[in-house]
Amino acid sequence: MPTDLREHIVRSFDEKLGELRGLLLRMAEAAEAQVDAACRALSARDATAAEAVVAADPAIDRLAQEVEAAAIAMLATRQPVAVDLRTIVAALKIARDLERIGDQAKGIARHTAALAALPQIPSPNGWAGLTGRVQEVLRLALASLRRGDPQAARQAWAADEPVDAVYNGLVRELLTHMMEDTRSIGAGTHLLFAAKNLERIGDHATNIAEAVHYAEAGDPLPLDRPRGEDLPDTPAG
Repeated sequence: MPTDLREHIVRSFDEKLGELRGLLLRMAEAAEAQVDAACRALSARDATAAEAVVAADPAIDRLAQEVEAAAIAMLATRQPVAVDLRTIVAALKIARDLERIGDQAKGIARHTAALAALPQIPSPNGWAGLTGRVQEVLRLALASLRRGDPQAARQAWAADEPVDAVYNGLVRELLTHMMEDTRSIGAGTHLLFAAKNLERIGDHATNIAEAVHYAEAGDPLPLDRPRGEDLPDTPAG
């Protein structure tokens, strides 16, 4: 193969990889914004803001479809190997988790809209701790994605460990309050589901960190990382 043709093929492939990365970063930005907006809406019991989160979710789904189509086209036509293959496979995995993070944010928003129509109950003491920790895990995971940094990915992976303890404490607090005051059962149930949505966002964020680490370092993170129960995603509602 002539040198200039080989260089053209390599340059074209690099351009496609750049386009794929651009799509993935747009999706990451949108998913992170969705989580932030959903948490703010829940904190304020703002039904209007919650509805805006629900309305924005299809945009993330469309980006996920674009990432998948671009990745599959590259696998089919370019037959990549080594780091390029890992990068494309990781993009598919990350897009799936980002799409599910968007779904979990939508779930939080839908429970927020329901809460707005119910009597107010005291905000659980652990709520700010859960939202803050989950958002930090997501921030670290997406920072590792943007920088292609396996060390940052490992940091995000480790940061999920305290989330489960905070989540379990919050669940116990909510259940205790619901047993003591049965009038709070309706609102408490929605808060329980929203808390589970948040906990699952943390799990998806650590999945992203694992994919980044594998793509960049070439080896997987340990299989026994601290995490919550491997449950199906909470329905978006």
